[in-house]
Amino acid sequence: ILLCYTCIMKNKSGFTVLEVCVLIVFLIITGAFFIIQKGELRQQFDNKMRKTAINAIYYNLEEVFYKQNGYYPKTINEKTLTAMDPNLLTSPNGAVLGDKLSEYRYEPTDCDGEKCKHYTLRSTLEKEEDFIKKSKN
Repeated sequence: ILLCYTCIMKNKSGFTVLEVCVLIVFLIITGAFFIIQKGELRQQFDNKMRKTAINAIYYNLEEVFYKQNGYYPKTINEKTLTAMDPNLLTSPNGAVLGDKLSEYRYEPTDCDGEKCKHYTLRSTLEKEEDFIKKSKN
């Protein structure tokens, strides 16, 4: 009887408590790493979207609006920048350019009524300095 009990114990398969604990710790570390990387990738994506929007606004101000009018507008919106997708005026946080919470800012200077000579476009980026474009004329 003693001999059969030893045979049964040797053929028993499964995981030890230590192996299960090591697996759980490994999964927790892997999950934490994934969550951190996902957040950083999201920030990078949002920053690229902000830069793309500012570049599109800049291009439309310089190559379309200024060439047609000879000045820059005091305010910009989808009516003044008709040559671009109006969705680009909305920052990743959902605020439209000109709103208090918008991550995009248009700062016209040297204005005479609604006609301005210069401007600065600015976007707040995550973990980077502001992205800035200034009028070239």
